[in-house]
Amino acid sequence: MIFSLLALSLLTLSRLSLAIWHADRVSDADGWLTILLQGLRVDIATLCWLLILPAMLATLLPQAGIFGKIWRFVLRVWLVGGLWLMVYMELATPSFIMEYDLRPNRLFVEYLIYPKEVFSMLWVGYKLELAIGLIGSLLTLFLGWKFGDYAVKQMSVTKWYWRPLMALLVVVVGIMGARSSLGHRPLNPSMVAFSSDPLVNDLTLNSSYSLFFAIKNMSSEKSATKFYGTMPKQEIIDLVRQSSGKTGEFISEEYPTLNVNEPSYTGKKKNLVILLQESLGARFVGSLGGLPLTPNLDELMKEGWNFTQMYATGTRSVRGIEAITTGFSPTPSRAVVKLSKSQTNFFTIAELLGQQNYHTQFIYGGESHFDNMKSFFLGNGFQSIIDENDYENPVFKGSWGASDEDLYNMAHKQFTQLSRSDKPFFSLVFTSSNHSPFEYPDGRIEQYDADKQTRNNAVKYADYALGEFFKKAKQSDYWDNTVFIVIADHDARVYGTKLVPVKHFHIPAIILGKDIQPRQDNRIVSNTDMPATLMSLIGIRSVSPMLGHDMTKPLAPEFERAMMQFDKNFGYLTRDKLVVLSPEKQPRGYHYDFDTKEITPEEATDMQKKVAKANALWGSMAYNQGLYRMPDAENVARILQERDNSLTAQTNTEED
Repeated sequence: MIFSLLALSLLTLSRLSLAIWHADRVSDADGWLTILLQGLRVDIATLCWLLILPAMLATLLPQAGIFGKIWRFVLRVWLVGGLWLMVYMELATPSFIMEYDLRPNRLFVEYLIYPKEVFSMLWVGYKLELAIGLIGSLLTLFLGWKFGDYAVKQMSVTKWYWRPLMALLVVVVGIMGARSSLGHRPLNPSMVAFSSDPLVNDLTLNSSYSLFFAIKNMSSEKSATKFYGTMPKQEIIDLVRQSSGKTGEFISEEYPTLNVNEPSYTGKKKNLVILLQESLGARFVGSLGGLPLTPNLDELMKEGWNFTQMYATGTRSVRGIEAITTGFSPTPSRAVVKLSKSQTNFFTIAELLGQQNYHTQFIYGGESHFDNMKSFFLGNGFQSIIDENDYENPVFKGSWGASDEDLYNMAHKQFTQLSRSDKPFFSLVFTSSNHSPFEYPDGRIEQYDADKQTRNNAVKYADYALGEFFKKAKQSDYWDNTVFIVIADHDARVYGTKLVPVKHFHIPAIILGKDIQPRQDNRIVSNTDMPATLMSLIGIRSVSPMLGHDMTKPLAPEFERAMMQFDKNFGYLTRDKLVVLSPEKQPRGYHYDFDTKEITPEEATDMQKKVAKANALWGSMAYNQGLYRMPDAENVARILQERDNSLTAQTNTEED
C-alpha cells in the first residue's frame, strides 16, 4: 500500500508538472480535471498490472526461513525495478515531448534497436537530459532500495488456510483494477482520450503505460513482405502509380502517392454524410440479388447513384473505417485505426476537410473507444465525437449502445444545427444494431425469422431505421446542400473454401443527394474509391495520398479493381483476373464469374502478378515509412499554386 501511494504521488506530480508546462493547450481543451482524474485511473491500472503477480505470490509463499528471505529479496528487486522504470520514464518524457509532442511511445522502443547511434546522439546534444536521468535513476534506486527493505519487512503472514482465499481476492481485485472498467473492454488510451490535441490526450496517461501499450500494439503489426516476399521500393511505387490510373498526376517524391484531384462539382462546398452500415453484405440486399430484407435501401438505390459491384477491403469494422475515411489499401496487419504509428499525422478525409474549414465529427451509438476509434479519430482530424454517453432517454439501448433509430435521430438533430452555420460539415455515422446479439425495439418490423434476435431481423430493423432517417432528411434544411453515402463496412461472417471468398466481400453502396442523378454503375469499385469520389462531389480540390479512383470521371476498364484482405491472403480483383497472394506462395491466378460468383483457377500473367504484389506490399511500406500523410495547409497551398503555374505555362507554350 505504501509503495502504491508513493508511486501514485510521483506519477501525479509528473503529470501535473507536464500539464502546467503546456497549460495553454490543456486550458484550450478544458482538460484539467479530466487529465488529473482519468490520469489517476490510468496510474491505478498501471500499478495493478505491476503488482498483481507479486501480491498474489506474497499471500501464498512463506515469509520465514531461507525461502522467505529469497522471496523477500526478489520482491524488493521487483518493487524497486518497477519504481525506477516509472520514475525514469517520467524523467525522459519532457525531452521526448519537445522532440515529438507526445509521451514516449513506439519510437522510444525503436530507438533502442540502435544503442550506439542513439547514445552518441544523446551524448552530443542531450548532456543535461542524460545527467538528469542518471541522477534521478541513482536516487530512485538508492532510496527505493532502502524503502523497499522497510516495505517488505512490514508484510504480515496470514494463517495458511486463509491464503488461497486471499490469493483469489488479490487476483480478482487486481484484474478489476487493471481493467479499470466493468464494460465490454478494458482500459486503453482511446477510453480516456477526449481532445483533438494528441499531446493533451497523452498527458492523461503515464509514460510507462504509454510505452508498454505501444509495445503490445507493435506485436500486432505484420509486414506484408514477411507474407508475400520483397520487391524493390521504387518498383512498388512505379507499379502502384501505374495501376491506379493516375500516372502523371503525382506531385511528390517524398510522399510517392500524393496527387491532386480536381473536383467534378465546382459550386459552393457541400456537406458530406457517410452512413456506415454494420455488417451489411450484398446477400442481405434484395436489389443486389440477396434476401428481401432491405426495402428502404432498395428504393434508395433507384433514386441515387448505385454501385452494383462494390467490394469491401476486409472483414472487420475497423477495416471498413480505414477504407472509407483514409482510402488506405488493406494489409495483413490490423487496420491503421488500431496501429500505433497512425494515431497522429495519418491522412484522413477529416483532416483534409478540416483544412477546408469544415466541421468534422463522428457519431456512434456505442462506446467510441471500441477498436480504438476515438483515439484514431481525435488524432487525425475529427473535431468532435458523439457516443452513447450523449443520448438522453434513447428509444432502445442494447449491448452495443443506442439503437439505429436513436443514432439517426441524433444525426438529424446534429445536421439540423450544423446547417444553420455558414460552415460546411462532414459527419461519419456508424450504425451498430446489425451486430450480435441483434437487439432492437419491438413493433418496428414484420419479422423475417420467427425468432426475434436473428441477423435477418436485425438487418430489417436497420433498414427500417435508415428509411425513417431519409424521410426526415429529404424534408430538412440540410438536404439540398448535402451529399450522402450509404455503404457497408463489410459483410457478416465472411467464410468459404476459397483463399479469398470474393462474393462475401460484395457490399452495397449508394450516393444520394439533391443533385445526384439516378444511375446503376456496374464498374468494379472498392470502398477505398469512395473518399476521392466524395471529395469530388462536394467540391473539394484535394491534395492527398489516396490511390482510389474518382468515380465521377471516366475510368478505363483495365483500371477497375478491388483489393481484399482475408486473414493472411490478399486478393486483387480486376475485370480479367483475380490474383491471390498467400504467405510463402507464388501469386496465383483465378477467373471470377461476376454472375455465378464462382472462382476457377486461371493462369495470370507475370505483369498481373507483379501489380497485385506491389499493391499488397504498398500499404505496409507506406505505414512503416510514414508515407501516407499530407503536407500542412500552407504547403498544400504552395503545391497547388506551383501546379497551377506549371499548367498555365504549359498551356501558354502550346498556344504559342
